[in-house]
Parts: sequence; structure tokens; C-alpha cells
Amino acid sequence: MQFIHYFSEPLSHVFMQHALICAVAVGAVCAVLSCFVILKGWSLMGDAISHAVFPGVVLAFWTGLPMLLGAFLAGLFCAVSVGFLKSNTRIKEDTLMGVVFSGMFAAGLLTFSKMGGDQHLKHILFGNILGIDQAMLWQTVLICALVLAVVLLKVKDFLLYCFDVSHARVAGLSPKLLHYGLLVLLSASIVVAMQAVGVILVVAMLISPGITAFVLCRRFASMLLVAVASSCLTSFFGVIVSYHLDSATGATIVLLQALVFVLAMSFVQVKQRLANKNFAMIHKKSA
Repeated sequence: MQFIHYFSEPLSHVFMQHALICAVAVGAVCAVLSCFVILKGWSLMGDAISHAVFPGVVLAFWTGLPMLLGAFLAGLFCAVSVGFLKSNTRIKEDTLMGVVFSGMFAAGLLTFSKMGGDQHLKHILFGNILGIDQAMLWQTVLICALVLAVVLLKVKDFLLYCFDVSHARVAGLSPKLLHYGLLVLLSASIVVAMQAVGVILVVAMLISPGITAFVLCRRFASMLLVAVASSCLTSFFGVIVSYHLDSATGATIVLLQALVFVLAMSFVQVKQRLANKNFAMIHKKSA
């Protein structure tokens, strides 16, 4: 009975129900995209876009526009500008990302400090999943559903692009279109995820599920399933645990994802050692 009460008590509150639905939806879409991020080596790109959305949020609030729109446009601007500079300069992509996202994040902090007053903008930095209302919940679920639908429709094209750009071009696909399409989806997912865990921690949700699944799986289909399962479960338990511990929900979710990664790595290491030990014993007997 205590076990059931542990889950039923937080779910008796409407704001916790909203938080749970939002966390699972965001966890699912971030998990799917994290697989492509890991395969493509775009971990820094996710970090860049997540920090670059901050000035967009500040300016949107200042002008009275929807914050999600400002964040999406800022993230998209960051991704497109990095791609443009890479195509027209000799500077490496990781260097460009470091300059662009740090500059945009600094611009957001400067603008925010000059505006003053409204402190709830700090929720963009650290997340405010417990403050999501009905309208914001439906908006988040809709965006997550659209992103997942596009990814599932183009999963083979994106997968081919991530593995071999030249092969994708030979197959009649447009690498540039896939490149910017994936960046748009990444920007959209970061915008909805920042409500759950904030700008600072959103990059963890775009890396941890994918790298955990990458360690455990050898096939991409299995990698997707493991990533989504681990992300949704950690999001679910993160919301519940944070309620009982009175801790930051976003930080709790990310901490659980890090713990799952450590457990996955430990499992793989133990499995490898046992396999090596059995191989040595068989080789010794045959000798």
C-alpha cells in the first residue's frame, strides 16, 4: 500500500499530472533525437542551440511575443548561422559553435540584466515544469508529436545522412536539406525541453538517452527503443522523486539519466570481463 501511495499522492495534484505528461513527452522526443545527435557527433551543436535560445526568450518577453516562438527563432538562427559560416570560412565547426552560442548566450544575459524586474525568466535557465498550465501542456504535446512524426517518416533518410553523407547524396537525397531539417527538429525539441529542465540541463536530455542506448545496443532500431524507454522512465521517476524530496524536477530527471548511463556502462564492462574470462578458460582447455 505504501508503494502505491508513493505514486498516487503526487498524481492527485493537477500540476503534477501536467508535469508528468510533459516530462514523458519531452523525454520521448529528446531520446529519439539524441540517437541521431550521438551518431552525427552533434553533442556540441545541441549545447550551442540550447544556450542560444536564451536571448530569443528574453526578446520575446520584452516585445510581448510568445516565448516559445522567440526561443525557436533564436535556436534556428544559431544553427543556420553556424552552417553558413562553416560553408563560407575555413574555421572548424566546433570553433564556430563555441563562438556563436557563447556570444548569443552572453547577449541574452546582458539583455536580461538590463531589463530587470520579472524573475520568472530565470525559469528558462533552470526549468519550470511544475508551473505548466493546460494551454502550455497541449502546446508541448503537439510540438513533440509533430517532431516525432517527422522523424519517424524520414528516419531512414536521416540515418543514411548521419552515417554517410556521400552515400545519401548518391541515393538522390539532399544532404543540405537533411542537415537543416535535423537542425530545425533539434531546435524545436530544445524549445519544449527547456520548460522541463531549463536551458542549462537540456543538453543532457539530448545526450544521455542516446549514449546509454549506444553503449547497450548494436542495431539502430534497438538503440531507439532503449533510448526512449530509459528517457521516459527516468522522466517519470524524476517527477515523482522530486515531489517527495522537494528537489528541482529538471535536475532530478537529469541525475537519474546520468545514473542509468553509469549502470549501463558498468553492465557492459562486467559483461566484457566475463566474456574475456570465459574465452581465456576455453583457450586454456583447448591448449
